[in-house]
Amino acid sequence: MAAGHEATAMTSGEYIIHHLTPFNNIGKAQESIADFSVINYDTIFFSLTIGLIGVYFMWRATRNSTAGVPGRAQAAIELIADIVHTQAAMIIPDKKALRTVVPLAMTVLVWIFLMNALDFLPLDLFPLIWQKLSGNPHAFLRGVPTADLNGTLGAAGGVLVLVFIFNCKTKGFWGWMHEMCSVPLGDNPLLYLPNFAMHLSEFASKTLSHGMRLYGNMYAGELLFIMIALMGGAFTWSLGGYIAFVCHVIAGSAWAIFHILIIGLQAFIFMMMALVYIGQAHSHH
Repeated sequence: MAAGHEATAMTSGEYIIHHLTPFNNIGKAQESIADFSVINYDTIFFSLTIGLIGVYFMWRATRNSTAGVPGRAQAAIELIADIVHTQAAMIIPDKKALRTVVPLAMTVLVWIFLMNALDFLPLDLFPLIWQKLSGNPHAFLRGVPTADLNGTLGAAGGVLVLVFIFNCKTKGFWGWMHEMCSVPLGDNPLLYLPNFAMHLSEFASKTLSHGMRLYGNMYAGELLFIMIALMGGAFTWSLGGYIAFVCHVIAGSAWAIFHILIIGLQAFIFMMMALVYIGQAHSHH
């Protein structure tokens, strides 16, 4: 990705820190991930915007769908739907439940993929636009919601809510509570609290690992794009400057091509983990 004017006005360290600092209500990097008073506005904005754009284009493609030879957009959506349905059917045998689970899983897959794909846009594009609009040449902005731990944990938390809903739907609230209190140590009043605590810790660990896996991969990819951008920003009318620019182009192109696999794979893994967790809600002990 190409570096913009910021690389010439900042040191390398300042440039990296600036691009890793979100636009939030405190005006600086969040010091603790446990501070729930901090709101990253850019993560919310880009998540909702790219989600609505994805919904619009999928609506357009399905609205113009035909029973005959499908167009490219319709064929792509049908292919994705078929893949998702196949994976969901392997995990959840209940055909009635698949009517709800498959659209949810497809939404997760497409939404995460689109948010990941924002990493392909020029690194300084959104920050530069925001700096012009806000009139602040040092305004912070991050354009990849899945490179923000708040965003990925929010998505994982949404999956956790779905798991709770499906548990209540398939087992009934009190049936689920009985399972929470009687499994795995046994159906004994003395063991109800330990059983319940074990289930709560299991839900917490699953949600944390679900969100942090996606965050770690996307954050590392974003950081590497920033490093590559710095090579482009080091261009000067000298031999060393030419070499840095050539390395910037080669490394940026190679990483962007490889990153296509990463964003698709991470979206697929996130969806599969969501399906596994929802599938466990349909199992009875």
